[in-house]
Amino acid sequence: MLRLRLLGIGLAAVFAVGCATMNVSSHVERGIDFAQFATYDWGPADPLPTGDPRLDNNPFFNDYLTGAVERQLAAQGYRRAESGQKPQLLVHYHANVTQRFEVHGVDRSTYVNCYPNCEPEVVDYEQGTIVIDLVNAATDKVVWRGWAQDNISGFIDDQERMREHIEKAVVRMFELFPRREGTTGG
Repeated sequence: MLRLRLLGIGLAAVFAVGCATMNVSSHVERGIDFAQFATYDWGPADPLPTGDPRLDNNPFFNDYLTGAVERQLAAQGYRRAESGQKPQLLVHYHANVTQRFEVHGVDRSTYVNCYPNCEPEVVDYEQGTIVIDLVNAATDKVVWRGWAQDNISGFIDDQERMREHIEKAVVRMFELFPRREGTTGG
């Protein structure tokens, strides 16, 4: 019986961490008319490492992320500036991986979530954060910032799952992007 209870607790912990919802949000600079922008290009690369060599040394991470962003910008009606043409928007991204811990408490009065010996459970996981900035190239001011945070444990070492996760994060961020007239969005 104790084995079954421990197995159930372990599965519940994996399920709870694995199903955590992605946190996505954005900020739009007030008073910006996005219809004035038609072209974009990538700004200088972020000089800061992600904090995880599995991403910093991964040639596919940058490709997955830039490809996902470019697809969303194209869906919004933006086009990449041609060689020699000054873009109206510059795109920057920042990525970070941090170790996180969550403590799941115990309600001893009802023994809800009571783990062996009614001790709190500590769950550690890797949290990935992606921030995408769109900068007005004429003023050098950020006009839109989108960000996504999620549990990425087990994704970094699996290229296909990483690609799918990045795509999902970027799509969800751009769902919050201001629509331009005549586009359907991402």
